[in-house]
Amino acid sequence: MHGEYKVPGGKLVVVDLDVVDGAIARFHLSGDFFLEPDSALEAIDSAVNGLSAESDAATIAAAVKGALPKDAVLLGFSPEAVAVAIRRSLAKATSWRDYDWELVHSKAVPPVMQMALDEVLATAVGEGHRQPTLRIWEWDEPAVVIGSFQSVKNEVDPVNAEKYGFDVVRRISGGGAMFMEAGSVITYSIYAPADLVQGMSFADSYAFLDEWVIIALKSLGIDAFYQPLNDITSPHGKIGGAAQKRLGSGAVLHHVTMSYDMDGQKMTEVLRIGREKISDKGIASAAKRVDPLRSQTGLTRAEIIDQMKATFTNLYGATPGDITPQEYAAAEKLVAEKFSTEAWLYRVP
Repeated sequence: MHGEYKVPGGKLVVVDLDVVDGAIARFHLSGDFFLEPDSALEAIDSAVNGLSAESDAATIAAAVKGALPKDAVLLGFSPEAVAVAIRRSLAKATSWRDYDWELVHSKAVPPVMQMALDEVLATAVGEGHRQPTLRIWEWDEPAVVIGSFQSVKNEVDPVNAEKYGFDVVRRISGGGAMFMEAGSVITYSIYAPADLVQGMSFADSYAFLDEWVIIALKSLGIDAFYQPLNDITSPHGKIGGAAQKRLGSGAVLHHVTMSYDMDGQKMTEVLRIGREKISDKGIASAAKRVDPLRSQTGLTRAEIIDQMKATFTNLYGATPGDITPQEYAAAEKLVAEKFSTEAWLYRVP
């Protein structure tokens, strides 16, 4: 069995192994990482051989750590990365280039329709009716998008939301509330087969699925990096955040909203941002925590999106596509039956 894992921002980890009587055998680690001393490679191989093929990533990583010499230096990878590569090999995981990707950058639709399209398109990929897809959203109406498990009354000031014309909608993934205005954010969704993240924890898959956008931002001169669990950030402040949902249809939905520009005063009036939420950030307000892309690049929103599209296409070979009339119709049905209903919006008291 063969497995590979490119560490986001790091090096490639490659594993080859067999399974004999339920245990890992003939295991060999390789890659373009740096490891000192040389004997540490043999120590890692020995530690993995004999482990149960059912071992989880934490067990494998612990075995690798325990076998390393005290003076070992690992650059560009980690015991956890070895564990991910092993789990992916055992699960027969796929890679980005195994798929024919479609890149969709379509018309603006109402916020509630954006929520429905995410479910429709992710489900279609899981059921094999659509190729794996990157979709870049367009906005022409303001909205607050809350996570699947958030309470509207705890997250949004209804008086100020109405004052500024903000709709409140709920998405199917977890995470926090997002403040959206036309022209002020860059949002994208990835709809991929679950095999692409086989063997990965949620934490590992976040950085893995967003590595391409880190590359795109770096190419624009932004010192962007991933901050676990789900933040895209830079030395100047947070740029955006990700959320994810793994569907029973066999697909993973992963979406990101990045701040291009921001009206910090309006945001703090519309959102109820409590002290507890920012207590570990060493800052006085959520507005100071965010540093929009406009201030870091001086580029237009369209220029940044063009670079993102070019980067994704160059890395993974995507071709332009669009949302079909049938998919729009399915989304409109979901809006009526689910996403526009009070039962969905207020599903959490």
